[in-house]
Amino acid sequence: MADESRQDVEDRERIFKRCDTKGDGKVSSTELGEALKALGSVSVEEVKRMMAELDTDGDGFISLDEFTEFAKANRGLIRDVAKIF
Repeated sequence: MADESRQDVEDRERIFKRCDTKGDGKVSSTELGEALKALGSVSVEEVKRMMAELDTDGDGFISLDEFTEFAKANRGLIRDVAKIF
């Protein structure tokens, strides 16, 4: 975490919480789809692709750890999303 700024961590956690509408610590494909719709038009196929990329353990949900790994690899994208969320 030494190469991450405090703002990166705060943005990531805020985005995850915004996506986790049930507040259960994981993001379902339905929750992901709703969050992506807030960013613009998204298809069912796009949600499925994102789930496949983010859900690395294959349990059907995105955990904070999985989201963190994605966010670290895609800092620019997360910063852009943070401006909207």
